[in-house]
Amino acid sequence: MNLNCIVVDDEPLALDILQDYISKVPFLTMVKRCENPIEALQIVQGGGIDLVFLDIQMPELTGIQFLKIAGNKCHYILTTAYPQYALESYDLNVSDYLLKPIAFDRFYKAVEKVHNQVKPVEVPASVAQPIVTPAPFSGSPNPVQDYIFVKTEHKIQKIYLHDILYIEGLKDYISIFTKDERVITLQSMKKMEEALPQSQFIRVHKSYIVAVDKIESIERSRITINQKTIPVGDTYRDEFFRVIGNKNI
Repeated sequence: MNLNCIVVDDEPLALDILQDYISKVPFLTMVKRCENPIEALQIVQGGGIDLVFLDIQMPELTGIQFLKIAGNKCHYILTTAYPQYALESYDLNVSDYLLKPIAFDRFYKAVEKVHNQVKPVEVPASVAQPIVTPAPFSGSPNPVQDYIFVKTEHKIQKIYLHDILYIEGLKDYISIFTKDERVITLQSMKKMEEALPQSQFIRVHKSYIVAVDKIESIERSRITINQKTIPVGDTYRDEFFRVIGNKNI
């Protein structure tokens, strides 16, 4: 699937670099480069744009203000020289955050992530649901869920619960991050949340479910798991800290 994109930045050099990078990626099509964020906002609101590369520090309208006005009409990758904006961008559900100067390999990783989120996944008609009924430990007087099956693009894959670090929601898809791999499946966060044992997993954000025993640290409203920073959303904060308090982490 091809992605129509625009670049929004008040620095011509930054526009030149991103335009060059976009030209090297087969699934990206450059629609417009904009130095004026107001012009870019009108383009996004007009529809037909899949991805916006958005600078944060701009006159007239900052990138954060742009996101709040534009809403979820498309995917966004923030580009900035100021890392302190990363946490706020999580709450606005951006796809990625690129710190200037941007290397091409890091750029490609970000756009590939968006491409994987939006490209259609072929699910055979014979497969009714991506999530197969979880299996318990055999022989246990109090059965505990041990693994789940998920439908990926070409197969049904078994994933042991003790391997799961966290789960990230991607609109109609989810990414399951384990110690060794990332598995993408067609599923909603709500159904995945219902399929997982509450004693082991907790929803901490509209886009994240975490394995409680994999949490390495908690700082304010940020969780660290395997060097990944995960925000705790306002809606889930009280329940999260209640559970954490009960587990004496």
